[in-house]
Amino acid sequence: MIDWQAVWLSARLAAATTAVLLVVGMPIAWWLARSRRPWRPLVEAVVALPLVLPPTVLGFYLLVAMGPNGPLGALWAGTTGGRLAFSFEGLLVASVVYSLPFAVQPFSVAFAAVDRSLLETSWTLGRSGPATFFRVVVPLSAGGILTGMVLAFAHTLGEFGVVLMVGGNIPDETRTVSIAIYDRVQALDYDGAAATALPLLLVSFAVLALTYALRGLTVVPWPTRR
Repeated sequence: MIDWQAVWLSARLAAATTAVLLVVGMPIAWWLARSRRPWRPLVEAVVALPLVLPPTVLGFYLLVAMGPNGPLGALWAGTTGGRLAFSFEGLLVASVVYSLPFAVQPFSVAFAAVDRSLLETSWTLGRSGPATFFRVVVPLSAGGILTGMVLAFAHTLGEFGVVLMVGGNIPDETRTVSIAIYDRVQALDYDGAAATALPLLLVSFAVLALTYALRGLTVVPWPTRR
């Protein structure tokens, strides 16, 4: 039997993470695409760190930061009165950090490919920087933006190490589909594990098909995952 609670929680988490990364990732990607600052490689390294850092290591540091004595956990508790670690909100923060390069890298490459003369033309016509970005850059970078969103969604959907460290295994709150599959395998319930894994398999295939279709709209790098 499929664990639909876990599937629905993972879908909500992936959708929320993708939405946050669309808002947070585009300014970062635009800065990386256009900046010539000497510290730009350091920013790129920080953004790409989740690609090479083991998920449990990243999850451990995030857990420390979100704990009652951590800076994020203390700030959250002082603002809302609740806990950040072992909550859906904590999972969201961790997922945004973990999937950041999967969104930012395609965004940045798509932005860098936009002809600067088009931007200058827009500026000479009196368009402001934000207006030029949304009227010129975003439409020309649609393929890269969509690719980054699809990759971020799929990457979040299959998270395991980070969400286990930060969220634990609380039913209907932090128990994602990957953790549900692991639990069923541990209980030797292979039929249940196979049924719960099937939606992930189908979604992953659909995501790959869509991503390769989007490659025809723009050329983007394909980040690897540990």
